[in-house]
Amino acid sequence: MTEDDEALRRTRANFDETIQSEELCLDQEHLAEKAIQQDYHMPDVLTVGVQTDSDSFQDVLVKIERPTYPKPFLGGFKNRITGVEFHNAGSQTVPKKRPDKGIQLFCRSPQTVFEKNKPQQTKNTTSTQMTKPGLYVSNRTDKLISPGKYLTAEEYHKRRLEAVIVLQKYFRRWYAINVVQNLREEKRIRLEWEAQEELRKKKEKEEKLRREQERRLNPKTKEDFELLYHALQLWRQKETERINRTLTGAERKAAFCGLLEQETQLIASIGKHKLNADEENQQKAILRFLDKCAQPKRWKAYDGKITQMDTQYTLRARELLEIYRSISMNDIPKDERIDVLLTLRHTVKEHECKLTQEIVELIDREVDLMSRDMKECNLEGLRKRICTLFLQYIKTPKFNPEIARILKVPPDPLKLYKNVHFCHSCENYLTSTEFPIPTNSHTTGRCHLWCKPANEAQRREAFLEYKLILKNLRKSEADYQDDAKIAFLVQQQDLKYMIEKIWGCQSALSACSDLYDMVMVRWDKQHEWSPWNTILLTKDEADAHLKLCNLQEAYASAFIHRIKSKHIQAKNYFAQIPAMRSFLHRSDNQAKANEFLIVTPISTGTKP
Repeated sequence: MTEDDEALRRTRANFDETIQSEELCLDQEHLAEKAIQQDYHMPDVLTVGVQTDSDSFQDVLVKIERPTYPKPFLGGFKNRITGVEFHNAGSQTVPKKRPDKGIQLFCRSPQTVFEKNKPQQTKNTTSTQMTKPGLYVSNRTDKLISPGKYLTAEEYHKRRLEAVIVLQKYFRRWYAINVVQNLREEKRIRLEWEAQEELRKKKEKEEKLRREQERRLNPKTKEDFELLYHALQLWRQKETERINRTLTGAERKAAFCGLLEQETQLIASIGKHKLNADEENQQKAILRFLDKCAQPKRWKAYDGKITQMDTQYTLRARELLEIYRSISMNDIPKDERIDVLLTLRHTVKEHECKLTQEIVELIDREVDLMSRDMKECNLEGLRKRICTLFLQYIKTPKFNPEIARILKVPPDPLKLYKNVHFCHSCENYLTSTEFPIPTNSHTTGRCHLWCKPANEAQRREAFLEYKLILKNLRKSEADYQDDAKIAFLVQQQDLKYMIEKIWGCQSALSACSDLYDMVMVRWDKQHEWSPWNTILLTKDEADAHLKLCNLQEAYASAFIHRIKSKHIQAKNYFAQIPAMRSFLHRSDNQAKANEFLIVTPISTGTKP
């Protein structure tokens, strides 16, 4: 018998024992119903016999765990005949615990709002203390507030408006001060820029005059001598005009004789300078020629990089260039000179011919004379002869195969019949590159070698300004990258005619006549350059002109009409040239298309 308040642990039952209790009830009917409803309950501990050997058994205690939650169905199968369900082993074991991640997790219940009402009394009781009989309260810190004047809505908005006006006044003053300061700063920067530009132009002009003076005192190139002869012609014309204006009779003839004598002396001095310059330029031209032959092969890859490759022929040409540069040097020690000559002797001995034998003989002769302490001045002729013969050796394609691709006279005689013309002035057969062929020419005419002395003897014109203008024109057209062709067909003589006859050798805007500061640019930059789409301006004016978007708004109608008339003159002149007719017709068709272009809406086939 157990009491109602007695616990199970007081019965002193062991863990491995099964306790079975019986219930006695006085109410027989209720006991019978409960006996019927009573089901079988599995005990907490079961004793299972496990066979450990063939004839031995061992009892094992199995503890039954009763979870408080229903087991989830984790899969299994069912026998369709008997209806018995078989679950997977996972449903029969203890579920795995989630690993502790070190993060405090909360469920939904503590995050739910929980409201409660609870009265609470403050710790400090507040009250107002007043003076009363038996208590004095000081009024030193009290403030006396008296009612002010009543402010209507109109008066309030009026005060706000006045305050806003004051703020706007000060703001506009501050803004005006900033605007004025910015204008002053821009003016200062503009004046500094103009001063710098003026100083730059002044320096460029001084540098240009200095170069001109240097070129006249020490002429070296063909353009320098053209300037000298042109200056001589201008001086002669001025002197002739002065003599004709001031002198008559015998005095005039005597003055012309003196002028002729002075001109002859100046021509002779120019000729001496020319001989010295030709000798110096000849050596430089030879070295440039040999250096061009010794350059490696180059080609551009797909990624834009330049690849260089040396062949056995370029290496051979470079070796011969170094030897020639060494033997043409002066003022080198005797030992080094002998080493260079021996190297040259060993190089030319690789080929046996009359030329190499003569070079070897001259080398032996110089070495013998140097061993006898011969003076350097007496060996100049011999050394020059060795250099000349060795240069002839280098220019032979048999000894230097790389030289064949840059020789003016090809080794194959059959190639001489291609692009070869006869010059009736010097009576020589020359290639087409040796003739100045203008666009309107139908024959080859005279070659460069004959035009040069003819110009020096008769006209004495300087073409340096036109060469610079043509060079700048072609460079600017190449920068557009729109497949422009006309600028590369026009020659120097054509450009000279346009500048002198059509544009009058002056800028279309400022009438500046300094051709060194002139450029030819497109009149309408949307179309390629042509004699009927060009304008002659200074460099600064050209930069400003190319920035314009609308020519009709930028220039006056009279100026545009004047430019169009010059374009018509150029069209009439170049229309006689067969090479220009196709470009002229194409530009006319394009102009007509632009003139009669009508924009019409496209019909969609539906009516409104």
